[in-house]
Amino acid sequence: MPSSLLSTWATSRIVKYAAGGLTVATLLLGASTAILPTPASASSSSQDRVEGWIKHALLVMKANGIPGSYDGIHRNLMRESSGDVRAINLWDSNAKAGIPSKGLMQVIDPTFRTYHVNGTSWDIYDPIANIAAACNYAAQRYGSIDNVNGPY
Repeated sequence: MPSSLLSTWATSRIVKYAAGGLTVATLLLGASTAILPTPASASSSSQDRVEGWIKHALLVMKANGIPGSYDGIHRNLMRESSGDVRAINLWDSNAKAGIPSKGLMQVIDPTFRTYHVNGTSWDIYDPIANIAAACNYAAQRYGSIDNVNGPY
Protein backbone atom coordinates (compact mmCIF):
# COMPACT_ATOMS: atom_id res chain seq x y z
CA MET A 1 0.00 0.00 0.00
CA PRO A 2 1.48 3.40 -0.92
CA SER A 3 2.49 5.43 2.12
CA SER A 4 0.18 8.33 1.21
CA LEU A 5 -2.80 5.95 1.06
CA LEU A 6 -1.84 4.37 4.36
CA SER A 7 -1.51 7.74 6.07
CA THR A 8 -4.92 8.84 4.72
CA TRP A 9 -6.51 5.62 5.98
CA ALA A 10 -4.75 5.86 9.35
CA THR A 11 -5.70 9.52 9.74
CA SER A 12 -9.36 8.82 8.96
CA ARG A 13 -9.45 6.05 11.58
CA ILE A 14 -7.78 8.22 14.20
CA VAL A 15 -10.22 11.07 13.54
CA LYS A 16 -13.17 8.66 13.60
CA TYR A 17 -12.27 7.15 16.95
CA ALA A 18 -11.13 10.42 18.53
CA ALA A 19 -14.37 12.15 17.56
CA GLY A 20 -16.38 9.17 18.81
CA GLY A 21 -14.59 9.18 22.17
CA LEU A 22 -15.00 12.92 22.61
CA THR A 23 -18.66 12.67 21.63
CA VAL A 24 -19.23 10.05 24.32
CA ALA A 25 -17.37 12.22 26.84
CA THR A 26 -19.49 15.21 25.83
CA LEU A 27 -22.68 13.22 26.41
CA LEU A 28 -21.50 11.81 29.73
CA LEU A 29 -20.51 15.25 30.98
CA GLY A 30 -23.98 16.55 30.17
CA ALA A 31 -23.14 19.09 27.49
CA SER A 32 -26.29 20.56 25.97
CA THR A 33 -25.13 20.33 22.37
CA ALA A 34 -22.66 18.19 20.47
CA ILE A 35 -19.93 20.31 18.93
CA LEU A 36 -18.15 17.55 17.08
CA PRO A 37 -19.00 15.80 13.84
CA THR A 38 -20.52 12.35 14.13
CA PRO A 39 -17.93 9.60 14.54
CA ALA A 40 -18.70 8.33 11.05
CA SER A 41 -17.94 11.61 9.31
CA ALA A 42 -14.37 10.48 8.57
CA SER A 43 -15.63 7.47 6.62
CA SER A 44 -16.40 7.54 2.92
CA SER A 45 -18.69 4.52 2.94
CA SER A 46 -22.43 5.19 3.03
CA GLN A 47 -23.05 2.16 5.25
CA ASP A 48 -20.30 3.30 7.65
CA ARG A 49 -21.96 6.72 7.89
CA VAL A 50 -25.37 5.18 8.61
CA GLU A 51 -23.83 2.87 11.21
CA GLY A 52 -22.07 5.81 12.88
CA TRP A 53 -25.22 7.93 12.95
CA ILE A 54 -27.23 5.12 14.51
CA LYS A 55 -24.57 4.38 17.14
CA HIS A 56 -24.28 8.08 17.99
CA ALA A 57 -28.08 8.40 18.23
CA LEU A 58 -28.21 5.36 20.51
CA LEU A 59 -25.81 7.12 22.90
CA VAL A 60 -28.02 10.20 22.93
CA MET A 61 -31.12 8.05 23.39
CA LYS A 62 -29.57 6.12 26.28
CA ALA A 63 -28.58 9.38 27.99
CA ASN A 64 -32.23 10.51 27.65
CA GLY A 65 -33.93 7.23 28.60
CA ILE A 66 -35.31 6.56 25.11
CA PRO A 67 -35.56 2.84 24.26
CA GLY A 68 -34.50 1.38 20.93
CA SER A 69 -31.99 -0.91 19.29
CA TYR A 70 -29.57 -0.64 16.41
CA ASP A 71 -31.62 -3.17 14.43
CA GLY A 72 -34.92 -1.37 15.02
CA ILE A 73 -33.48 1.97 13.96
CA HIS A 74 -31.64 0.53 10.96
CA ARG A 75 -34.72 -1.34 9.69
CA ASN A 76 -36.91 1.78 9.88
CA LEU A 77 -34.24 4.16 8.58
CA MET A 78 -33.57 2.04 5.50
CA ARG A 79 -37.30 1.66 4.78
CA GLU A 80 -37.97 5.37 5.21
CA SER A 81 -34.97 6.97 3.44
CA SER A 82 -32.50 4.29 2.30
CA GLY A 83 -29.92 6.22 4.33
CA ASP A 84 -30.42 9.53 2.49
CA VAL A 85 -29.99 12.33 5.04
CA ARG A 86 -31.73 14.81 2.70
CA ALA A 87 -34.67 12.57 1.82
CA ILE A 88 -37.98 14.41 1.56
CA ASN A 89 -41.37 12.98 0.68
CA LEU A 90 -43.26 15.32 -1.61
CA TRP A 91 -46.19 13.07 -2.51
CA ASP A 92 -47.86 11.54 0.61
CA SER A 93 -50.72 12.96 2.69
CA ASN A 94 -48.32 14.94 4.89
CA ALA A 95 -46.77 16.58 1.83
CA LYS A 96 -50.20 17.34 0.41
CA ALA A 97 -51.01 19.05 3.73
CA GLY A 98 -47.86 21.17 3.37
CA ILE A 99 -45.72 19.35 5.96
CA PRO A 100 -43.53 16.85 4.07
CA SER A 101 -41.63 14.10 5.89
CA LYS A 102 -37.90 14.81 6.02
CA GLY A 103 -34.57 13.22 6.79
CA LEU A 104 -33.39 9.73 7.57
CA MET A 105 -36.46 8.71 9.55
CA GLN A 106 -38.97 10.80 7.56
CA VAL A 107 -40.19 13.03 10.37
CA ILE A 108 -42.56 15.96 9.83
CA ASP A 109 -41.65 19.35 11.30
CA PRO A 110 -44.31 19.43 14.07
CA THR A 111 -43.35 15.94 15.25
CA PHE A 112 -39.65 16.84 15.17
CA ARG A 113 -40.25 19.96 17.28
CA THR A 114 -42.47 18.09 19.77
CA TYR A 115 -40.15 15.11 20.21
CA HIS A 116 -36.80 16.88 19.78
CA VAL A 117 -34.19 15.41 22.13
CA ASN A 118 -32.06 17.75 24.24
CA GLY A 119 -28.42 17.74 23.23
CA THR A 120 -29.17 17.40 19.52
CA SER A 121 -29.43 19.93 16.73
CA TRP A 122 -32.69 21.67 15.88
CA ASP A 123 -31.97 20.92 12.19
CA ILE A 124 -34.44 18.24 11.07
CA TYR A 125 -31.89 17.03 8.50
CA ASP A 126 -29.21 16.46 11.14
CA PRO A 127 -28.92 12.65 11.23
CA ILE A 128 -28.56 12.31 15.00
CA ALA A 129 -31.37 14.78 15.78
CA ASN A 130 -33.67 13.17 13.20
CA ILE A 131 -33.09 9.63 14.49
CA ALA A 132 -33.40 10.65 18.15
CA ALA A 133 -36.63 12.61 17.61
CA ALA A 134 -38.19 9.80 15.57
CA CYS A 135 -37.24 7.25 18.23
CA ASN A 136 -38.57 9.50 20.98
CA TYR A 137 -41.87 9.76 19.10
CA ALA A 138 -41.97 6.00 18.50
CA ALA A 139 -41.24 5.34 22.18
CA GLN A 140 -44.14 7.55 23.26
CA ARG A 141 -46.55 6.11 20.71
CA TYR A 142 -45.47 2.46 20.30
CA GLY A 143 -43.17 1.76 23.25
CA SER A 144 -40.02 1.71 21.09
CA ILE A 145 -38.83 2.11 17.52
CA ASP A 146 -38.31 -1.66 17.72
CA ASN A 147 -42.10 -2.07 17.64
CA VAL A 148 -42.47 -0.11 14.39
CA ASN A 149 -42.57 -2.33 11.33
CA GLY A 150 -44.18 0.01 8.82
CA PRO A 151 -44.89 3.69 8.27
CA TYR A 152 -45.47 5.44 11.58
